[in-house]
Amino acid sequence: MRIAIVEDNESLANGIAYRLRDRGHSADVLHDGQEADAYLAQEGADLVVLDINLPGLSGLEVLRALRARGDGSPVILLTARSETSDRVAGLDLGADDYLVKPFEMDELEARIRALSRRRNLDYGAHERIGKVEFDRASRRVMASGKVLEIPRKELATLECLLERRGRLVSKSMLTDHVYGVGADVDEKAIEPHVSRLRRRLAGHGVSIKTARGLGYMLDVEG
Repeated sequence: MRIAIVEDNESLANGIAYRLRDRGHSADVLHDGQEADAYLAQEGADLVVLDINLPGLSGLEVLRALRARGDGSPVILLTARSETSDRVAGLDLGADDYLVKPFEMDELEARIRALSRRRNLDYGAHERIGKVEFDRASRRVMASGKVLEIPRKELATLECLLERRGRLVSKSMLTDHVYGVGADVDEKAIEPHVSRLRRRLAGHGVSIKTARGLGYMLDVEG
């Protein structure tokens, strides 16, 4: 699942991202309301963890803009204990749930699981390309009837390419997807993941094409 974490407390945001990535999710981290609004409008997310108090735009303004665009992605608000009126306003604007700080990571994960069930989100869908099948629920990759053992960062790379198969995906987009938006990682860090993933998919009817200087594209071999 692609989860956007919008929180200006970098330590908390990175802690949430680390926990979710460890559970196999892709986590994009944003610290500013305006940055988050632009990112969600362009890239979107399967679920948004959204702090109310943000620089730039408030979390409520980000939520209002999200719903005004017709984006129904589930939103969990993060609030301080004193923000009862803001919690009510957030729920009225279309937030699906909220957590009061401080909270336990186990509770956040439970809220995410509950939301996926409540909203009937199809996170268990199977994606197929060539002879490769990706089970989103178990995050397992099958190829030619066999399970492929793929490390987490390569799996996130495959997920990003698969979501945009047949289209060019820039190195910066892949880097953001694998390491999180705003991570201090050079775009070249994605190259070895792509290279190793290409070797793992070889012979299974799938190729990763390179557009030098532009990015990569996942496609069925001709």
